[in-house]
Amino acid sequence: MTDPIRILLTDDQALFRAGLRVVLDAQEDMVVVGEASDGAEALAAIPELRPDVVLLDMRMAGVDGVETVRRLFADDGPVGAPLPRVIVLTTFGLDPAAATAIRLGASGFLLKDTTPPFLFAAVRAVHEGSSVIAPNDLTQLFGADVERAPAPQPPAFQTLTDRERIVFGWASRGLSNAEIAAKEFVTESTVKTQISSILGKLALRDRVQLVVYAHDHGLAGAREP
Repeated sequence: MTDPIRILLTDDQALFRAGLRVVLDAQEDMVVVGEASDGAEALAAIPELRPDVVLLDMRMAGVDGVETVRRLFADDGPVGAPLPRVIVLTTFGLDPAAATAIRLGASGFLLKDTTPPFLFAAVRAVHEGSSVIAPNDLTQLFGADVERAPAPQPPAFQTLTDRERIVFGWASRGLSNAEIAAKEFVTESTVKTQISSILGKLALRDRVQLVVYAHDHGLAGAREP
């Protein structure tokens, strides 16, 4: 049996944290290893608790969610443990703070009134390296973010093969490996290998960062080399 997913809860409402702990600890493959009432406590606890996933409220007294993500993924962030995946929690969907947190390194966002089954699926997906943002949510979220002109196409993008650019285009729309495989008539393992190569060449951590990269450089949805 594999080790359970280690989760750190960060929210300034003790009752909300308690509710999350009950439902998450009830899952056989999850364990809540700690709680924090703000970002400062979470950052101090990460090296010791070594969580796999941090559930992080955006709006907290003290160090809020955006600043927590900024410090966590900064070059001089917490040391002594692998960086966890971060799911930010918001009270409404089109939250510019959530968009900022994702640009800074978070792996996705959930509404605080999400259902337990969706929460469990999100934690498992992020732990495995996927995102927890639907394609339509991504488009709306970054449309609500600060307006900016697309940055010039980076030289690194030119290093992608023709096939990788096609896969990049599908992935930038939020399609899963299975969906891309079906469209391109290849196996899921082939798509997984291509995605890994794309992330490595573009120096991106995960698929969420791939989508942000595509939006920032005017490449979202592009399929032609």
